[in-house]
Amino acid sequence: MNSFVSPAMEAHATKCDLAAEVLRSSGRLRLQVTGSSMLPSVWPGDTLIIDRLDRGDVSKGEIVLFGRDRRLFVHRVVKAAANGESTILTRGDAMPQPDLPVSTQSLLGKVSFIVRDGKLIEPGRNLSLTQKAVATMAGKSGIAARLIIGVRGKLQASSRRNASDRVVPCQS
Repeated sequence: MNSFVSPAMEAHATKCDLAAEVLRSSGRLRLQVTGSSMLPSVWPGDTLIIDRLDRGDVSKGEIVLFGRDRRLFVHRVVKAAANGESTILTRGDAMPQPDLPVSTQSLLGKVSFIVRDGKLIEPGRNLSLTQKAVATMAGKSGIAARLIIGVRGKLQASSRRNASDRVVPCQS
């Protein structure tokens, strides 16, 4: 079987390796989100502030960073390790099924804050009913996910334009 890895895939894997090493050595990492698996809790373009986990102690509902196959994933804990277990279960909010079990040794960090539109947001442990509906729609259809992201982008752009209309210039 051919195991060709494109230069782009290798470059991405190297970036993931470097990010994991920065988190291990400094204790904190800022990571910009590109995927949509955590909609609507985390949006593409959000920046996550992730703190290193020294032990695999995480609780249900927390959002964690873990590595697998030289890639990084940020998903929510749906079942924490208990009674000496060495794995947890995670799932992206917009994903229909949990991920394969994650070893506690693969856990790199926990999302402490989400930076969105210049604001620090503490991640919630539970989704509201509206958030669950959005997550379900995004998880069932890639088209729905792109539509949700597009509508949100248009609303943000409109909001920024309206806010700039209300700015009164200061004259010197």
